[in-house]
Amino acid sequence: MRAAPPPLAADTTALSRLLGTALDALREGAQARGGPLPAGGPEAVARRVREALGEPLPETGQGPQEALRTLVRVLAEGAADPADPLCAAHLHTPPLALAAAADLAASALNPSMDSWDQAPAASALEAEVTAALAAEVFPDAPRPDALVTTGGTESNQLALLLARERHPDVRLVVGANAHHSFRRAAWLLGLPEPVTVPAPGGTTDPEALHEALARTGEGPVLVAVTAGTTDEGLIDPLPALADVCAAHGARVELHVDAAYGGPVLFSRTHRRLLDGLERARTVTVDLHKLGWQPAAAGLLAVRDAADLAVLGHTADYLNADDDTEAGLPDLLGRSLRTTRRPDVLKTAVTLRALGRAGLGALVDRCMDLAQDLADRVEKAPGLDLRERPTLTTVLFRPTGADDTTVAAIRRTLLAEGRAVLGRATADGRLWLKATLLNPHTTPGDLDRILTLVEGSTHR
Repeated sequence: MRAAPPPLAADTTALSRLLGTALDALREGAQARGGPLPAGGPEAVARRVREALGEPLPETGQGPQEALRTLVRVLAEGAADPADPLCAAHLHTPPLALAAAADLAASALNPSMDSWDQAPAASALEAEVTAALAAEVFPDAPRPDALVTTGGTESNQLALLLARERHPDVRLVVGANAHHSFRRAAWLLGLPEPVTVPAPGGTTDPEALHEALARTGEGPVLVAVTAGTTDEGLIDPLPALADVCAAHGARVELHVDAAYGGPVLFSRTHRRLLDGLERARTVTVDLHKLGWQPAAAGLLAVRDAADLAVLGHTADYLNADDDTEAGLPDLLGRSLRTTRRPDVLKTAVTLRALGRAGLGALVDRCMDLAQDLADRVEKAPGLDLRERPTLTTVLFRPTGADDTTVAAIRRTLLAEGRAVLGRATADGRLWLKATLLNPHTTPGDLDRILTLVEGSTHR
């Protein structure tokens, strides 16, 4: 007699038992790790993984409870834990518990967002939420819309694709501070290497943009600027750059990569930093950064929904013409992907639970933490601050240290599993980078970061 097949996620009793096992394993792994990162470096982590994994494809399985407990535990033990306040290197947020719970529900139901008959409620939910978020970006536009993406890289590529479809000979112009995804997008789309505009001090210079546009001739141009740079969290002078684009006429369109800074729109205190954002034609926003969502939770917002019509695509088994004419929603034009998760659910739950005010308060708290850390660096006699932070990124370095020493401090803290700090080059020097995205971080945690750096400096 054949054994019964394993239970499906729709069996909530079985799922509940397995969830308990997974949560226990997460807790055990975190306790074994004992800090923001596993100690020992890449070789030690890889060895523990190999030992736990054993044969990746065994002839006979070990059973669901053992497999889940063993591998979740080793993953947690070997994780860079964004929920630890000393894990502050990247734009990698600790997700909210309710968003992770919603993501589990999405995984259990497993709607596929490529046809209505696979995702009836999820497609309706996505339409409502993306419309609301697009209106937040473009409050005065008559027909804004937004697509759900995997993050800033996909959103930036989509923005350039839409521009190319409007103007096949479009030229991309970017600031020297632009995200690396723009060059890759131009390469993937068969477009020329982007024109690069100087960004002295880390932000795109409007006068240099004017001069670059004057040199590009009469052809169409997409100008991509940044609201929240990866290295320093800086925001380009959006109103001045929008003015430059407008002065060059309809041939020049503006895209803003606000993957990092976009959620500042939720903050009544700081949203003025994004003045001018609404003048773009397209805007990238990531809610798995300053939105505390499990990855992925990206958006591409467009001022005019008509721009998305070029993404229309027909596959008879998914969106046959007669089905569409009969009223079944056509989802294929909502993404370049076919199968995709209902990533909108976690965002919808978060928006409903916290509202604009609740999310804005989280943004404000993390921005306050960055100012607090900057204050502490300025008061520390052995540390130098790069600049006062704009968003939640703080660059600092030991006074008098050379770049080799700064890099060694960071790697030492990584190898010991004591702190996870990033690195960024500014003013021709290497800086340690703390990106503060954990709203539970305390002043004591900030002191610990600086104490660890100072201690490593004097070894």
